[in-house]
Amino acid sequence: MSRLIVISNRVSPPAEVGNASVGGLAMALSAALREENGMWFGWSGEVAESSGQISIQKIGGVTVALTHLEEQDVQEYYNGYANKTLWPLFHYRPDLVAFERSFDEGYSRVNQRFADTVSPLIVGDDLIWVQDYHLIPLASKLREQGVKNRIGFFLHIPWPAMRVLMTLPKHGELVETMFDYDLVGFQTEDNLHAFTEYVINQAGGENLGDGRLRAYGKTIQVGFYPIGIDAKEFVEASRSQTAKDYWDLMRDSQAGRKMIVGVEKLDYSKGLEERFTAYDQFLRDYPQYERNVFLLQIATPSRGEVSAYQDIRGKLDTLSGHINGEHSTIDWVPLRYVNRSYRRDELAGIYRAAHVGLVTPLRDGMNLVAKEYIAAQNPADPGVLVLSEFAGAAAQMSDALIVNPFDREAVSEAIHEALSMPLKQRVARYEGLIHGIMTDDVVSWRIKFTDDLKGKKPAKKPEPLTVVSG
Repeated sequence: MSRLIVISNRVSPPAEVGNASVGGLAMALSAALREENGMWFGWSGEVAESSGQISIQKIGGVTVALTHLEEQDVQEYYNGYANKTLWPLFHYRPDLVAFERSFDEGYSRVNQRFADTVSPLIVGDDLIWVQDYHLIPLASKLREQGVKNRIGFFLHIPWPAMRVLMTLPKHGELVETMFDYDLVGFQTEDNLHAFTEYVINQAGGENLGDGRLRAYGKTIQVGFYPIGIDAKEFVEASRSQTAKDYWDLMRDSQAGRKMIVGVEKLDYSKGLEERFTAYDQFLRDYPQYERNVFLLQIATPSRGEVSAYQDIRGKLDTLSGHINGEHSTIDWVPLRYVNRSYRRDELAGIYRAAHVGLVTPLRDGMNLVAKEYIAAQNPADPGVLVLSEFAGAAAQMSDALIVNPFDREAVSEAIHEALSMPLKQRVARYEGLIHGIMTDDVVSWRIKFTDDLKGKKPAKKPEPLTVVSG
């Protein structure tokens, strides 16, 4: 039986159900690796002189292989090309892109180091699954090492439109390296179409049908695989004692008021500035909610060394202060803005206590917080999800209130609709959403991708599975 080798920028060892923080790659891969005798390879997060050696240990039934990066690597590869170049570009913010040749060189160098370090660990018919934008050229580097195993790549963030990608220097070289994978997966059909458009119109490629693209003298399989959450475990986490304690804490602090919740990493792609402005508009549009509602926004700091993140934090501090200064009374603060992380079981209790989940990114590959919010709800008295049309999750979650996050008046109206929605309608929307979340969970996502990587069937739009009772 072949092993599954997952390769990602960072390695977060599999944790117990409640111990992982909010959403994202770590949660999804931890759940996937629990199902197989797999190995997870990547950066330890530590900075040290690189010796090419790795630390291997067994955690939660998964072999974890860690390597270190040098300080120059962190600055050029991680803070540089990955997070100052690719991240803003792929999230449609070319105005924030910083490109330097040293970034490009560091990106190539670290991908080469990953290939050099992991290739001796690959044996037999191991299946290799590379994750996300940090490691786009890794298959090309592994092929140069003589690795002939099946290699798949999954992009967790959006793939940009052709004209946006073309603003990147050496964009053609980056795309060409993707043709050393056997299977390339995206979050949504729109992302897949954008990639296909580039291949055909810029690379002179050909769409062969059945999910196959040919360019640069090579043929690859492509598909879209919307990532899910570990739905059963998250429902269990929402019923844990910790979740109940946080539910009690939040309901006590509400003092009879209705709570809106937002949970994100502190990132300009999440639309937090626009969200605060829309909430301010809501308070002006619907004065009857004065002293009767509040927004709890949890924004976990990330990428603090990148100046754009320092800027957004400063703007949000100013804007939250303005909103509270304008609308607060001596016994009511309309916006609670928190910069810290919470465990998943703690978040489950917070989600469950919230009458509205406000998830309004300007651009997002999927957004697992939207799915976690629904999974945490009380089926008999669920909250309402307000979701950006620019989140990948919107294609699956049509029973949410879908909004344009750039339209503050539309978001204001959606908040009002969510807060005033009758119970029967809330339950109907919840049932439609939870059905999809339980069906297309993280296990389904992993099976569909790895089955296609093994060549069991052509990549195509995923079919729904049997609903698992939650």
